[in-house]
Amino acid sequence: MAFALDKVVPWGRSYEEYVRMFNLTERELEGRILGCGDGPASFNAEATQRGHSVISCDPIYQFTAAEIAQRIDEAYQQVIDQLGKNTEDYVWDLMPTPEAVGQTRMAAMRRFLDDFPRGVKEGRYVDASLPYLPFQDKEFDLALCSHFLFLYTEQLSQEFHLDSIIELCRVATEVRIFPLLNLGVNISAYVAPVTAALEQRGGRVEFRRVPYEFQKGAHTAMYIVS
Repeated sequence: MAFALDKVVPWGRSYEEYVRMFNLTERELEGRILGCGDGPASFNAEATQRGHSVISCDPIYQFTAAEIAQRIDEAYQQVIDQLGKNTEDYVWDLMPTPEAVGQTRMAAMRRFLDDFPRGVKEGRYVDASLPYLPFQDKEFDLALCSHFLFLYTEQLSQEFHLDSIIELCRVATEVRIFPLLNLGVNISAYVAPVTAALEQRGGRVEFRRVPYEFQKGAHTAMYIVS
């Protein structure tokens, strides 16, 4: 039975996970970074605390911290139940059980919720949705998209994926997307045609293994330089 969600759910990861998912170096972390579709991840909060420059954008930021917390609570058990039904599709070395995953994710999301009101005032959390972003051309050195594009292949069209990546390439010098697998733990059917379309437009696309794997086989990120 494959992991199944009928819509994108608020589910956040930590700074350390972002560093591993995108294989970020200290030098890269010193640049101006956009986290697109960050949702309730604590990457922005923790990066800011470390003195880095990160802007996160997501349509969920139109809501208050209390409203986002309610949405997290509504999604939590659904995600944990799905993990429990599909344990063979995951690597349990760092988080040995679905409950441990829940505890780890909730710790990251609580950190986000604590930071969110201040971050909104400081302009670090921006209510925006792909495929149109309210940023200037090449405003960022690096744009990161975690667990959104390709993961939700069944919910989002190929055209949406291509338009979104083109937009990310507009606002950032380099774009990285992780993972390339869909919720069913298979390589997204969009990876090959989207790659071909990006290369046809003059983009340079590479696939690099990263030091992170939770979904089995989800250990590779797409790097795009336009």
